[in-house]
Amino acid sequence: MRKLLIGVALVATVIVAIPALLIASGTIDSSSLRMVLNVMTGLGGPQADATTVRSRYRTADGFSVSLYASDLPRARFLHITDAGDLLVSRPHAGDVVLLRRDANADGAPDARQVLIDSLQRPLGIATHDGWLYIAESHRVIRLPFDSDSGATQGEPEVVIDGLTDNGNHWSKTLGIGPDKRLYLAQGSTCNVCEEEDSRRATLMRFDLDGSGAETVATGLRNSVGFDWAPWSGELYATDNGRDLLGDDFPPCELNLIREGSFYGWPYFNGDNVPDPDMGTDPKAAQRTPVAPAHPFRAHNAPLGIRFLDAQALPAAFSRSALVALHGSWNRSEPDGYKVVSLHFTADGIEERDFLWGFNSDGEISGRPVDIAQGPDGAIYISDDYAGAIYRVVYGEQNSNDNLAVKAGKPVQAAAPAWTATADLASLASEGAALYNELGCGECHEQGENAKRLDHLATREDYASVINSLQAPQSPMPVYPLSSEQQRALAVYVVQRDLRPNAVRPATVE
Repeated sequence: MRKLLIGVALVATVIVAIPALLIASGTIDSSSLRMVLNVMTGLGGPQADATTVRSRYRTADGFSVSLYASDLPRARFLHITDAGDLLVSRPHAGDVVLLRRDANADGAPDARQVLIDSLQRPLGIATHDGWLYIAESHRVIRLPFDSDSGATQGEPEVVIDGLTDNGNHWSKTLGIGPDKRLYLAQGSTCNVCEEEDSRRATLMRFDLDGSGAETVATGLRNSVGFDWAPWSGELYATDNGRDLLGDDFPPCELNLIREGSFYGWPYFNGDNVPDPDMGTDPKAAQRTPVAPAHPFRAHNAPLGIRFLDAQALPAAFSRSALVALHGSWNRSEPDGYKVVSLHFTADGIEERDFLWGFNSDGEISGRPVDIAQGPDGAIYISDDYAGAIYRVVYGEQNSNDNLAVKAGKPVQAAAPAWTATADLASLASEGAALYNELGCGECHEQGENAKRLDHLATREDYASVINSLQAPQSPMPVYPLSSEQQRALAVYVVQRDLRPNAVRPATVE
C-alpha cells in the first residue's frame, strides 16, 4: 500500500509540475492550462452550447454551422452509415456511439445509443458489406451490422491482432479503400526515435479478413487521418510533426501516399530537413525521403481529413478536402484549433479557413478532430475537448427556431410560430417589468465583466433566449418562470435593440 501511495503521489506531482514548468518556460500560455491538463489527464473541457456556436464560431462564405450533438465527452472519429446515421468513437470511454439521422429536421439526432462498449481505446471505424470494423489500440475487430436498424449482431471477430499500443501515439485509424482493402495507420511510440516495432509510424494494408498484410508507407510519425481523392483515387494522409524544436518548426504535413515510399520521420522533418537529434539515416542508400504535398503550420496537429462530395457546393469546392486542425498543446502562443479547406488546383494546394473561432485570444473552447459528410451533403465535425458534434451546411440550416452562423456573420432566425398571434407589445412590456423585478441588469449591465445584452437581436432569437432561461449557463440562476413569462422576457431583450429609442428599465441598486 505504501508503494502504491508513493506512486500516486509521484504521478500527481508530475501532473502538476509539468504544466507549471511549461508555463514558466514560456512553452505554453497560462490560458491554455486547462487544455493541456485535458491532453495529459483527461480533465474535462468546456461544455459545448448553442450560444457559443452561434456567437463565436465562423464559417467560410455561404456556409452555416450549428451544434448538432453535445454531451459526448472525448468524441473522436466519425463515420456515416449507409442509412445516414453517424457513428462516433470515444477511445477514453471505450465505446462507439450511434447518432440516428435527423429525419424530423429539428437540427439534432433523432436518437442516440451506445452501439458497443467495453472496448480498448477504439478510434478508427468503418462499415462495408454488412460489417462494422473498429480499430482498438491493440487490434481490429468486426461485427455484423445492419445499417437500417442500427444494430450489431453476435460477438466481435478479431481481424487483426497483436498490435502494440505502448508509447505516445497508441491510436489506430482505419479505412476501406477503393480497392476494397483495409488500410491501417499506426503512430510512433515517441517524439523522435527508432522504432522497435516496424509496424509503428506506418500505413499498412490488409485484406478485409485481416490477411495479406503489407506495409504501404513508412516514416509517418503520426498519420491519424487519411482519405482518397475521388477524382484521381490518390491517397492522402495528414501527419503530425515532432515537438521540441521551437514554435515554428517543423511543419505538420499532408502527404501524397505512394506505395513503398519513405516520408522522412525520424531522420527528416518538413521539406526533408535533417533532424538535429537523429544524425544520418542508416538506410540512406536504400531510401529517399518524400517531401510533403502540403505543409501545415507547426504544431497545428492535423487529424481527420475528408474529401468532399461537392455536387451541391460552390465551384471552388469541386476538388477539395477538409482537415481538422486539433491545435497546439505545447506552443507559447496557441495555434490551430479550426477546420481548413484544401483546394487542389493546377497551381498546387491552397489552404483556406473553413470553420474557426475555437481560439479567442488564447481561450480555447474546442478542438476539432474528425470530419464526415452525410448523404444530403451536410458536414459533421467532432470536437473532443467540448464533447460535441457540429453540423455545417451550405446555405441556411433547416432546423426550426435555430440561429445559424452564415457567411461568417450571425444572422437572425425566422420567428417561431407563436409570434404570429401574440401581442408582442404587451409581451415586451411584461418582459421589461420582469427584467427589472429579477434584477437582470445587475449581471448584464453593471460591472466591468457584465455579460451585456446589447445588440442581442443580431446574434440571438426568441427560441434561443427561451432555451437559455430554461437551461441557463452558470452563474445564471434557474428562474421559476411560466412559458408566457419566458416569452415575455425573450421578446423584451431581443426587441429592445430593434427600437432605436428603447428605454431600458431602471436597474435595482
